[in-house]
Amino acid sequence: MSDAAGEGARRAARAIDALRRGWPLRVAAPDGALDLLAVESARDAALTGFASRDVLLSGERAVTLKLTNQRAAATPGPVRLAGAAASVAEALAIADPALDLAHPFKGPFRTVATGGEAAAAAAMTMARHAGLLPAFFVREAVGAAETECAAEDVAMLLDPARLEIAARARLPVETSETGEIVAFRSPEEASDHVALVIGQRDGRPPVVRLHSECLTGDVFGSLKCDCGPQLHAALHAMADAPWGVLLYLRQEGRGIGLVNKLRAYALQDQGHDTVDANLRLGFPVEARDFAIAARMLELLNIPRIRLMTNNPEKVARLEREDIAVIERIPLALPTNPHNAQYLATKRDRTGHQL
Repeated sequence: MSDAAGEGARRAARAIDALRRGWPLRVAAPDGALDLLAVESARDAALTGFASRDVLLSGERAVTLKLTNQRAAATPGPVRLAGAAASVAEALAIADPALDLAHPFKGPFRTVATGGEAAAAAAMTMARHAGLLPAFFVREAVGAAETECAAEDVAMLLDPARLEIAARARLPVETSETGEIVAFRSPEEASDHVALVIGQRDGRPPVVRLHSECLTGDVFGSLKCDCGPQLHAALHAMADAPWGVLLYLRQEGRGIGLVNKLRAYALQDQGHDTVDANLRLGFPVEARDFAIAARMLELLNIPRIRLMTNNPEKVARLEREDIAVIERIPLALPTNPHNAQYLATKRDRTGHQL
């Protein structure tokens, strides 16, 4: 990475840290600069100094609130509500779907131009990266800003080319006493991705499994998903193959983070499926970045793979990153009463297949 790109990524990392701390920041782009304050981490004292009642929401959340029939919200992307909230509590009632039942009558709202579409889109990406609700108090840039980044800085932060091998070591595991663990790190982020190599490398393409981190399933044995059983079944299948690689991606909750995943769980308890829960939170249905997995395979010098997945989209996304998927291996596991609807939703709404 060039010095300029590295500095841009560091600016974006500092801005994301400011979001989590409830500090204002500025995002600049050629079509306009916006001053932002994340609704979830804001305090009313900071809002007084910010001096704006406008709220910026994701396009997905705007659909839930039935705002897209207004001209300013008719195109895909973030939506700005004029004078929508005078306090953090009022903004949270708009932004947090957990409060929808307590505040069923919202508005009426008036949507206006965002003031900077590229900056607004970058802000939504930053919120997801910070694990926050995608909602901000917003105003046009005024005066000097203590924390500032450009929309293109956010793209640099998320560039998988930043990823490098940080450490590797022998790791005997239940399925392979000759296992090797490889950690991958990028300079500006705390989350380290991991590859577990099972068996002995030979000239044949390995069995590869892309496994997104799932604390509830992998560690606590959650019955709401099939992540834990898939993880262990994949490792056993690799042990039976000549060799295999499990890529453990730190992209909890399909890329929306642990806290937001738990919010989605609460919405599922209200009767929403996994797709609608993500949309009500204001996130895309699929927010993971599989280019990270492609970069990990590149660093491991593995250009051709047999991919163990029920998700054809993973095949397509890896092939777009020049990884040759010569075979898709389905992973079939029994359901239980707690995850039957979850698995049916993956089949019927996100294209999973055996």
